[in-house]
Amino acid sequence: MTFDVVTIGSATVDHFADTDSELIRIDTRTTHSELIAFPLGSKLLIKELRTTTGGGGTNTAVAFSRLGLNTGFLGKIGDDANGDFVLNKLHEEHISFLGARGGQTGFSVILNSIKDDRSILAYKGANDHLEAADIQPFQTRWVYLSSMLEQSFQTVCDLVAGNGFKLAFNPSNYQAELGYAKLSKLIDRVEILVMNKEEACKFLGLNFFKSPSVPDLIPELAKLPPAIFAITDGAEGAYVYDREHLYYARPLPDLQVVETTGAGDAFAATFTAAIILGENTATALHYAMTNSESVLQHKGAKEKLLPLAELRDIAARTRRDIETLNL
Repeated sequence: MTFDVVTIGSATVDHFADTDSELIRIDTRTTHSELIAFPLGSKLLIKELRTTTGGGGTNTAVAFSRLGLNTGFLGKIGDDANGDFVLNKLHEEHISFLGARGGQTGFSVILNSIKDDRSILAYKGANDHLEAADIQPFQTRWVYLSSMLEQSFQTVCDLVAGNGFKLAFNPSNYQAELGYAKLSKLIDRVEILVMNKEEACKFLGLNFFKSPSVPDLIPELAKLPPAIFAITDGAEGAYVYDREHLYYARPLPDLQVVETTGAGDAFAATFTAAIILGENTATALHYAMTNSESVLQHKGAKEKLLPLAELRDIAARTRRDIETLNL
Protein backbone atom coordinates (compact mmCIF):
# COMPACT_ATOMS: atom_id res chain seq x y z
CA MET A 1 0.00 0.00 0.00
CA THR A 2 1.22 3.49 -0.88
CA PHE A 3 -0.02 6.26 1.39
CA ASP A 4 -0.79 9.78 0.28
CA VAL A 5 0.80 11.03 3.49
CA VAL A 6 2.37 9.59 6.63
CA THR A 7 2.54 11.81 9.69
CA ILE A 8 5.43 11.42 12.12
CA GLY A 9 5.09 12.93 15.56
CA SER A 10 3.76 12.59 19.06
CA ALA A 11 0.71 10.77 20.34
CA THR A 12 -0.74 11.68 23.71
CA VAL A 13 -3.79 11.31 25.88
CA ASP A 14 -4.94 14.82 26.75
CA HIS A 15 -6.95 15.89 29.77
CA PHE A 16 -8.55 19.33 29.38
CA ALA A 17 -9.20 20.96 32.75
CA ASP A 18 -11.32 24.10 33.00
CA THR A 19 -10.75 25.95 36.26
CA ASP A 20 -11.38 29.37 37.77
CA SER A 21 -7.80 30.49 37.27
CA GLU A 22 -6.48 34.01 37.60
CA LEU A 23 -4.28 35.75 35.07
CA ILE A 24 -1.11 37.63 36.04
CA ARG A 25 0.78 39.89 33.64
CA ILE A 26 4.47 40.73 34.13
CA ASP A 27 5.98 43.55 32.10
CA THR A 28 9.60 44.63 31.74
CA ARG A 29 11.17 47.17 29.40
CA THR A 30 11.65 44.52 26.72
CA THR A 31 9.23 41.68 27.45
CA HIS A 32 5.79 40.88 28.76
CA SER A 33 4.43 37.60 30.05
CA GLU A 34 0.98 36.37 31.01
CA LEU A 35 0.79 33.63 33.64
CA ILE A 36 -2.02 31.40 34.90
CA ALA A 37 -2.10 31.63 38.72
CA PHE A 38 -3.38 29.08 41.23
CA PRO A 39 -3.35 29.62 45.03
CA LEU A 40 -0.62 27.58 46.74
CA GLY A 41 -1.72 24.81 49.11
CA SER A 42 -5.36 24.80 47.99
CA LYS A 43 -7.54 22.12 46.47
CA LEU A 44 -8.85 23.46 43.16
CA LEU A 45 -12.14 22.27 41.73
CA ILE A 46 -12.27 21.46 38.03
CA LYS A 47 -15.41 22.83 36.38
CA GLU A 48 -15.17 20.54 33.37
CA LEU A 49 -12.83 17.67 32.46
CA ARG A 50 -12.53 16.19 28.98
CA THR A 51 -10.23 13.41 27.76
CA THR A 52 -9.16 13.14 24.13
CA THR A 53 -6.15 12.08 22.10
CA GLY A 54 -3.60 14.71 21.14
CA GLY A 55 -0.05 15.26 19.97
CA GLY A 56 1.05 16.78 16.69
CA GLY A 57 1.34 13.39 15.01
CA THR A 58 -2.21 12.21 15.66
CA ASN A 59 -3.82 15.66 15.34
CA THR A 60 -2.44 16.11 11.85
CA ALA A 61 -3.13 12.49 10.87
CA VAL A 62 -6.82 13.03 11.63
CA ALA A 63 -6.83 16.26 9.62
CA PHE A 64 -5.30 14.54 6.59
CA SER A 65 -7.61 11.54 6.82
CA ARG A 66 -10.76 13.65 7.07
CA LEU A 67 -9.59 15.56 4.01
CA GLY A 68 -9.70 12.32 2.05
CA LEU A 69 -6.02 11.36 1.99
CA ASN A 70 -4.88 7.79 2.62
CA THR A 71 -3.02 8.41 5.87
CA GLY A 72 -0.58 6.57 8.10
CA PHE A 73 0.80 7.57 11.49
CA LEU A 74 4.34 6.74 12.60
CA GLY A 75 5.18 7.17 16.27
CA LYS A 76 5.75 5.36 19.56
CA ILE A 77 2.77 4.55 21.79
CA GLY A 78 2.92 3.05 25.26
CA ASP A 79 1.98 -0.53 26.01
CA ASP A 80 -0.76 0.59 28.37
CA ALA A 81 -4.46 1.47 28.51
CA ASN A 82 -3.78 4.96 27.21
CA GLY A 83 -2.04 3.41 24.22
CA ASP A 84 -5.12 1.28 23.55
CA PHE A 85 -7.21 4.46 23.69
CA VAL A 86 -4.98 6.18 21.10
CA LEU A 87 -4.99 3.19 18.75
CA ASN A 88 -8.78 2.86 18.91
CA LYS A 89 -9.17 6.53 17.98
CA LEU A 90 -6.75 6.14 15.05
CA HIS A 91 -8.75 3.13 13.84
CA GLU A 92 -11.99 5.11 14.04
CA GLU A 93 -10.42 7.76 11.77
CA HIS A 94 -9.20 5.14 9.24
CA ILE A 95 -5.52 5.83 9.99
CA SER A 96 -2.91 3.05 9.77
CA PHE A 97 -0.47 2.77 12.66
CA LEU A 98 3.09 2.23 11.42
CA GLY A 99 5.03 2.48 14.67
CA ALA A 100 5.49 0.37 17.77
CA ARG A 101 4.39 0.11 21.38
CA GLY A 102 6.45 0.18 24.54
CA GLY A 103 6.83 2.16 27.74
CA GLN A 104 4.25 4.74 28.81
CA THR A 105 2.03 6.69 26.44
CA GLY A 106 2.58 10.44 26.26
CA PHE A 107 0.28 12.41 28.53
CA SER A 108 -0.80 16.05 28.77
CA VAL A 109 -2.88 18.17 31.11
CA ILE A 110 -4.24 21.29 29.41
CA LEU A 111 -5.12 24.07 31.84
CA ASN A 112 -7.55 26.46 30.21
CA SER A 113 -7.39 30.09 31.29
CA ILE A 114 -9.95 32.87 31.52
CA LYS A 115 -8.65 34.33 28.22
CA ASP A 116 -9.44 31.25 26.08
CA ASP A 117 -5.79 30.27 25.93
CA ARG A 118 -4.04 27.49 27.77
CA SER A 119 -0.94 26.18 29.48
CA ILE A 120 0.06 22.55 28.95
CA LEU A 121 1.76 20.12 31.31
CA ALA A 122 3.35 17.58 28.95
CA TYR A 123 4.92 14.19 29.62
CA LYS A 124 6.59 12.86 26.46
CA GLY A 125 6.93 9.23 27.58
CA ALA A 126 7.22 6.78 24.68
CA ASN A 127 7.22 9.62 22.14
CA ASP A 128 10.93 10.22 22.77
CA HIS A 129 11.95 6.60 22.18
CA LEU A 130 11.16 5.77 18.55
CA GLU A 131 13.94 3.57 17.16
CA ALA A 132 14.67 2.34 13.64
CA ALA A 133 13.53 -1.16 14.59
CA ASP A 134 10.12 0.25 15.56
CA ILE A 135 9.30 1.44 12.03
CA GLN A 136 7.16 -0.75 9.82
CA PRO A 137 8.16 -0.50 6.13
CA PHE A 138 5.90 1.86 4.18
CA GLN A 139 5.63 3.75 0.91
CA THR A 140 4.22 7.24 0.72
CA ARG A 141 4.09 10.27 -1.54
CA TRP A 142 4.51 12.72 1.35
CA VAL A 143 5.66 12.73 4.94
CA TYR A 144 4.43 15.38 7.37
CA LEU A 145 6.82 15.76 10.29
CA SER A 146 5.94 17.48 13.55
CA SER A 147 8.19 17.78 16.59
CA MET A 148 10.18 14.75 17.72
CA LEU A 149 12.84 14.89 20.44
CA GLU A 150 15.58 12.76 21.99
CA GLN A 151 16.15 9.34 20.34
CA SER A 152 13.11 9.83 18.12
CA PHE A 153 14.64 12.90 16.48
CA GLN A 154 17.74 11.01 15.37
CA THR A 155 15.63 8.12 14.13
CA VAL A 156 13.54 10.49 12.03
CA CYS A 157 16.62 12.22 10.60
CA ASP A 158 18.00 8.86 9.46
CA LEU A 159 14.64 7.88 7.97
CA VAL A 160 14.30 11.13 6.01
CA ALA A 161 17.86 10.91 4.67
CA GLY A 162 17.27 7.48 3.17
CA ASN A 163 13.95 8.00 1.36
CA GLY A 164 12.65 9.95 -1.61
CA PHE A 165 9.24 11.13 -0.42
CA LYS A 166 8.31 14.80 -0.29
CA LEU A 167 8.53 16.35 3.16
CA ALA A 168 6.52 18.94 5.09
CA PHE A 169 7.94 20.01 8.45
CA ASN A 170 6.40 21.86 11.40
CA PRO A 171 9.08 22.17 14.11
CA SER A 172 8.24 22.98 17.71
CA ASN A 173 9.76 25.78 19.77
CA TYR A 174 12.29 23.28 21.11
CA GLN A 175 13.43 22.31 17.63
CA ALA A 176 13.22 25.78 16.09
CA GLU A 177 15.72 27.19 18.57
CA LEU A 178 18.29 24.65 17.33
CA GLY A 179 18.52 26.73 14.13
CA TYR A 180 19.44 25.68 10.63
CA ALA A 181 22.91 24.42 11.56
CA LYS A 182 21.49 21.60 13.67
CA LEU A 183 18.37 21.00 11.57
CA SER A 184 19.97 21.13 8.11
CA LYS A 185 19.70 17.37 7.61
CA LEU A 186 15.92 17.82 7.69
CA ILE A 187 15.54 21.34 6.29
CA ASP A 188 17.51 20.51 3.14
CA ARG A 189 14.86 17.89 2.30
CA VAL A 190 11.80 20.00 3.11
CA GLU A 191 9.28 21.16 0.49
CA ILE A 192 6.91 22.93 2.89
CA LEU A 193 8.16 24.54 6.12
CA VAL A 194 5.47 25.73 8.55
CA MET A 195 6.17 27.70 11.73
CA ASN A 196 4.51 30.28 13.87
CA LYS A 197 6.17 33.68 14.20
CA GLU A 198 7.82 32.88 17.53
CA GLU A 199 9.28 29.65 16.13
CA ALA A 200 10.53 31.47 13.03
CA CYS A 201 12.27 34.07 15.20
CA LYS A 202 13.93 31.40 17.31
CA PHE A 203 14.97 29.50 14.21
CA LEU A 204 16.64 32.63 12.80
CA GLY A 205 18.17 33.62 16.15
CA LEU A 206 16.05 36.77 16.49
CA ASN A 207 14.30 38.23 19.53
CA PHE A 208 10.57 37.61 19.16
CA PHE A 209 9.75 40.35 21.70
CA LYS A 210 11.35 42.99 19.46
CA SER A 211 8.47 42.21 17.09
CA PRO A 212 10.11 41.80 13.70
CA SER A 213 7.45 41.70 10.99
CA VAL A 214 6.82 38.45 9.14
CA PRO A 215 7.65 40.05 5.74
CA ASP A 216 11.04 40.90 7.26
CA LEU A 217 11.57 37.26 8.23
CA ILE A 218 10.74 35.81 4.83
CA PRO A 219 13.90 36.96 2.96
CA GLU A 220 16.06 35.28 5.61
CA LEU A 221 14.05 32.06 5.42
CA ALA A 222 14.13 32.20 1.63
CA LYS A 223 17.89 31.60 1.73
CA LEU A 224 17.06 28.01 2.72
CA PRO A 225 16.05 25.14 0.38
CA PRO A 226 12.26 24.71 1.04
CA ALA A 227 9.92 25.59 -1.82
CA ILE A 228 7.15 27.01 0.37
CA PHE A 229 7.26 28.82 3.73
CA ALA A 230 4.15 29.34 5.86
CA ILE A 231 4.22 31.48 9.01
CA THR A 232 1.25 31.94 11.32
CA ASP A 233 0.96 34.98 13.58
CA GLY A 234 -1.98 34.24 15.86
CA ALA A 235 -4.78 36.79 15.69
CA GLU A 236 -2.78 38.77 13.11
CA GLY A 237 -3.25 36.09 10.47
CA ALA A 238 -0.92 33.97 8.33
CA TYR A 239 1.63 34.41 5.54
CA VAL A 240 2.78 32.05 2.79
CA TYR A 241 5.72 32.54 0.42
CA ASP A 242 5.96 30.17 -2.55
CA ARG A 243 9.05 31.63 -4.26
CA GLU A 244 6.81 33.71 -6.53
CA HIS A 245 4.47 35.63 -4.24
CA LEU A 246 4.02 36.43 -0.56
CA TYR A 247 0.38 35.92 0.42
CA TYR A 248 -1.27 37.27 3.56
CA ALA A 249 -4.67 36.33 5.01
CA ARG A 250 -6.46 37.67 8.07
CA PRO A 251 -8.74 35.69 10.40
CA LEU A 252 -12.46 36.27 10.11
CA PRO A 253 -13.40 39.52 11.91
CA ASP A 254 -16.24 37.95 13.92
CA LEU A 255 -14.34 34.82 14.96
CA GLN A 256 -15.37 33.61 18.43
CA VAL A 257 -12.38 31.77 19.92
CA VAL A 258 -13.31 29.05 22.41
CA GLU A 259 -9.95 27.28 22.68
CA THR A 260 -6.63 27.45 20.83
CA THR A 261 -5.42 23.85 21.26
CA GLY A 262 -4.78 22.17 17.91
CA ALA A 263 -5.33 25.25 15.74
CA GLY A 264 -1.72 25.30 14.58
CA ASP A 265 -1.81 21.61 13.68
CA ALA A 266 -5.06 22.16 11.77
CA PHE A 267 -3.53 25.02 9.79
CA ALA A 268 -0.30 23.21 8.90
CA ALA A 269 -1.93 19.90 7.97
CA THR A 270 -4.71 21.50 5.94
CA PHE A 271 -2.29 23.72 4.02
CA THR A 272 -0.11 20.71 3.21
CA ALA A 273 -3.13 18.60 2.26
CA ALA A 274 -4.38 21.29 -0.12
CA ILE A 275 -0.99 21.40 -1.86
CA ILE A 276 -1.01 17.59 -2.11
CA LEU A 277 -4.50 17.79 -3.64
CA GLY A 278 -3.23 20.20 -6.30
CA GLU A 279 -4.70 23.48 -5.04
CA ASN A 280 -2.84 26.73 -5.70
CA THR A 281 -1.06 28.54 -2.87
CA ALA A 282 -3.76 31.15 -2.19
CA THR A 283 -6.51 28.50 -2.06
CA ALA A 284 -4.39 26.32 0.23
CA LEU A 285 -3.96 29.29 2.57
CA HIS A 286 -7.71 29.96 2.57
CA TYR A 287 -8.48 26.30 3.33
CA ALA A 288 -5.89 26.21 6.12
CA MET A 289 -7.34 29.33 7.75
CA THR A 290 -10.88 27.97 7.42
CA ASN A 291 -10.12 24.62 9.08
CA SER A 292 -8.05 26.27 11.80
CA GLU A 293 -10.92 28.65 12.55
CA SER A 294 -13.28 25.69 12.84
CA VAL A 295 -11.01 24.20 15.52
CA LEU A 296 -10.70 27.54 17.33
CA GLN A 297 -14.46 27.83 17.69
CA HIS A 298 -14.82 24.52 19.53
CA LYS A 299 -13.20 22.67 22.40
CA GLY A 300 -10.61 20.03 21.53
CA ALA A 301 -7.87 19.70 18.93
CA LYS A 302 -9.65 17.24 16.62
CA GLU A 303 -13.38 17.42 17.17
CA LYS A 304 -14.16 20.03 14.53
CA LEU A 305 -11.57 19.22 11.89
CA LEU A 306 -13.59 19.38 8.68
CA PRO A 307 -14.10 16.73 6.00
CA LEU A 308 -13.02 17.88 2.54
CA ALA A 309 -16.50 18.47 1.11
CA GLU A 310 -17.54 20.54 4.14
CA LEU A 311 -14.28 22.48 4.11
CA ARG A 312 -14.70 23.36 0.43
CA ASP A 313 -18.32 24.37 1.00
CA ILE A 314 -17.52 26.64 3.95
CA ALA A 315 -14.50 28.12 2.16
CA ALA A 316 -16.64 28.87 -0.91
CA ARG A 317 -19.17 30.73 1.26
CA THR A 318 -16.55 32.62 3.26
CA ARG A 319 -15.24 35.94 2.01
CA ARG A 320 -11.57 36.25 2.85
CA ASP A 321 -9.33 38.85 1.29
CA ILE A 322 -5.92 37.36 0.52
CA GLU A 323 -3.35 40.03 -0.18
CA THR A 324 -0.28 39.67 -2.34
CA LEU A 325 2.55 41.59 -0.66
CA ASN A 326 5.83 42.89 -2.00
CA LEU A 327 9.08 41.77 -0.42
